[in-house]
Amino acid sequence: MTDPQCVNIGEQHPAAYKTLIALSSQVEEATAAAGLDPLLVELLRIRTSQINGCSFCLRMHTRDALKKGENPDRIAVLPAWEETGYFSETDRAALRLTEAITRVPDGHVSDEDYNAAAAVLTADQISAIAWLATVMNAFNRVAITSRYPVGN
Repeated sequence: MTDPQCVNIGEQHPAAYKTLIALSSQVEEATAAAGLDPLLVELLRIRTSQINGCSFCLRMHTRDALKKGENPDRIAVLPAWEETGYFSETDRAALRLTEAITRVPDGHVSDEDYNAAAAVLTADQISAIAWLATVMNAFNRVAITSRYPVGN
């Protein structure tokens, strides 16, 4: 889908886009410092992009996850993670929190979602996951708004 009227907002305001990239780098450091598995971090990016329907980010982070050694089966069943045995308790807590943050317009992050995360994750991990979801949602919106091309 291309539209001659579409504006690439990253190119139109490169300083703002560079700031988002810098924030993403800080968040990447925070996830590592909190002890989150890099494969889980990629799955959280993929899940956020699935919910938002961002094909550009889905392709990018699926490729990144595969390069890092993620099991293709885990990626394939990610939309139905709750129904599978592929994900650890930590993975499940992180996925649930990420989904709740991504779906804030549907009812905010409930006490139940937050308590489920807090039962498994440290405060540093919760914060890092929240920042990761925030940044990934921002990148999804940049790519979707700018209509980044994917495929033919």
